[in-house]
Amino acid sequence: MRHSLFADVILPFALEKNYTYAIPEEYSAILVPGMRVEVPFRNKVYTGVIAKVHPLKPDGYQPKPILSLPDHLQVIHKSQLDLWQWMADYYMCPIGDVMQAALPAAYKLSSETVIVYHPNHGVDVLTLDEKEFLVAEALSIHNELALKDIQLIVQQKTIQPIIKALIGLGIASVKEELKEVYIPKTEKYVVLDDAYASEEGIQQLFEQLQKHEKQVNVLMIYYQLSTKEYKVKRSVLLRRAGVTAAVLKTMVKNGIFHEVDEQVSRLGEYTGQLLDDLVLNEAQQKALTEIQTHWKEKQVVLLHGVTGSGKTEIYIECIKEAVEQGKQVLYLLPEIALTAQIIARLKRRFGSAVGIYHSKFNQHERVEIWQQVLNGTCRIMLGARSAVFLPFNQLGLVIVDEEHDASYKQYEPNPRYHGRDTAIYLARIHGAKTILGTATPSIESYYHAKQQKYGLVELVGRYAEMEMPEVRIVDVKAEEAGKQMQSHFSSVLKSEIQLTLDQKEQVILFQNRRGYAPFLLCESCGWTPQCVNCDVNMVYHKYANELKCHYCNYTHQPYATCPACGSARIVIKGFGTERIEDDLHYIFPDARTARLDLDTVRTKHGHEKIVKAFEEGGIDILTGTQMVTKGLDFDHVRLVGILSADQLINFADFRAAERAFQMLTQVSGRAGRKHRRGLVVIQAIKTDHPVLQYVVKHDFKGFYDREIAERQQFGYPPFTRLIRLTLKHASKDLVHAGAHVCARGLREQLGERVLGPALPVVPRIRNRYLMEILIKYPSNSQAMELVKQTIKAQLAKMDADAVYKRVDIAIDVDPL
Repeated sequence: MRHSLFADVILPFALEKNYTYAIPEEYSAILVPGMRVEVPFRNKVYTGVIAKVHPLKPDGYQPKPILSLPDHLQVIHKSQLDLWQWMADYYMCPIGDVMQAALPAAYKLSSETVIVYHPNHGVDVLTLDEKEFLVAEALSIHNELALKDIQLIVQQKTIQPIIKALIGLGIASVKEELKEVYIPKTEKYVVLDDAYASEEGIQQLFEQLQKHEKQVNVLMIYYQLSTKEYKVKRSVLLRRAGVTAAVLKTMVKNGIFHEVDEQVSRLGEYTGQLLDDLVLNEAQQKALTEIQTHWKEKQVVLLHGVTGSGKTEIYIECIKEAVEQGKQVLYLLPEIALTAQIIARLKRRFGSAVGIYHSKFNQHERVEIWQQVLNGTCRIMLGARSAVFLPFNQLGLVIVDEEHDASYKQYEPNPRYHGRDTAIYLARIHGAKTILGTATPSIESYYHAKQQKYGLVELVGRYAEMEMPEVRIVDVKAEEAGKQMQSHFSSVLKSEIQLTLDQKEQVILFQNRRGYAPFLLCESCGWTPQCVNCDVNMVYHKYANELKCHYCNYTHQPYATCPACGSARIVIKGFGTERIEDDLHYIFPDARTARLDLDTVRTKHGHEKIVKAFEEGGIDILTGTQMVTKGLDFDHVRLVGILSADQLINFADFRAAERAFQMLTQVSGRAGRKHRRGLVVIQAIKTDHPVLQYVVKHDFKGFYDREIAERQQFGYPPFTRLIRLTLKHASKDLVHAGAHVCARGLREQLGERVLGPALPVVPRIRNRYLMEILIKYPSNSQAMELVKQTIKAQLAKMDADAVYKRVDIAIDVDPL
């Protein structure tokens, strides 16, 4: 068959280019980019997304035809396709990997092998062995069976020989079938029969039921609930009437009611009262005006406002303006833990126009949110970094709150994108405006603002003229020398916690390590338990009574004696959030405590419950990792304690000082936000460290000046760009040899821009050895293109080599 049109289809694989398929005549008038199609690939059937429709037949192979359309709708717009392509090009990954990350799983149909029966096979089934006969008999009854069904019939996992025999005899054949995994949620509704719609019919019905008291009660409740609509939710009717389902079933059987299934949303509707707009204070109004002025010339504005300065109210005013113009808004946050508070504030202003999207939602909920954004019914979308993939068609404003946060970076798997940078490009595609908001800007963002690439607006004072918190640094070495430490609490921190509790106010304690202790140690021989799969110490979790690897989740029971020397002198070293919470129970037995870390927020609403309980005063002391540092707003927090500041600063990374300053400043900002000045107690060994001094003075500009001078001196971003290659393989020798070959090839073209190869901080993860190569190059598009082309050429050489093609190479553009 001749085909006049062809489609380039994005498949969910790491292919170098999109596969081209022939468009059947019946689809030629309706297929457009962004639609889903079912296509054959490697003898299976997959769902892909059309990237392009064109008349050019591909060279070198005969294109197979598109099989069918799961639906006749575009699941993404052209702007999303443009974003996917940009991400694939910029972050150096196949566009199929971008599709995998972007689309909800329910839109990626699952391929399932199906065995089909041939009734005219002409074989005497009595000649088959027992299991072949069972399968052939089942096929003759059902006509076709999935592999899992055949496994159940013969009660074994290995069924390939049976299927092969039946296919060889002509009794069956294989077909690939795609199954839709999204199932719309439905509710049963009760509707009164039309015969009783008139007043005469109603009167007749009541007379008919007068001897059936329960049925009369059901009818009365139905009329009460159906004042606006002529249908009532079945579950509500039964609950309000206080009857069993049997009573309603009888009424349905007698033709009084009909039951109908209707599709309903899994996403709750907002039923609360909307609040009036808050009047901005003078500083906020000035900042808003400056933002609007910058937008006349620039697409991006950096809003640098100290913690508690009222940035969210400025965002809300900008959102209101965008919505009034008929535009959609994307509001990005780095942590799911933050969404609970912000979503409540936004819904009180904008009602059900606000949606939310993050990884804790199940796949059915994700599809419903996707559809709402696609058809434009959701005007304001709040979400974590993955929300940039939603199919906006009228995007007018993008807000990236806490823009400095490292959580915006995707590390594994592809695409290794940065949510902030991707959001800026997304806004550019739509012609939308962008606000980057934070109290501690990233060095790169502040540099761009200083270079006038971005607009810069600053809020230097807290809302309602609240004072910035007092920051005290406590010398841990001096406290230990004077024997004033109790567990990991200095005398200063302990007394301030007690004072805060006495005043019925709240405390936040910050320790950027979860678990009970980072490692165990044998005092006799120095042995420490290590993960069998990774080159790291296993973390002790007391409440679960296990040692756990935070890289691969391998667990082991705690050791009673040292397996190396047999000694029972195994001690706990270091401390995490779990141990702090344990110590609090002993030191402050009457205090109500809770933990906010990855271990306590694994459930869908785990973070919301903890944040809400603390917000409502149900918790006195909240202990947490970096989750407690990010934008949470509490009225009654007087004291913030940072138990080990040195852990944040002492990293061999050029961003270590920046991250430490940001984290310490952010967590300090949780103190004293409403009623009185707060206090921050920082426990440290190196009390004279420059970062700590800038935190004490709340001096971001001083810190920036020092940091940017160092970056310029040593040639780090924003003065250069970085690409990191990570080579991985189960063979240590192979990955080391491959890394040196790869680095040598790159260095031939790029010279001294290539650094390494070198061992990473953790040289083995999940039984795979790692080596890293870092490429540093000037911050301009020409240099970037040269470097990327060189990397692609070198990786192609590695892939063509019979030895080194087994080494996996991950590319991370702009690594953090």
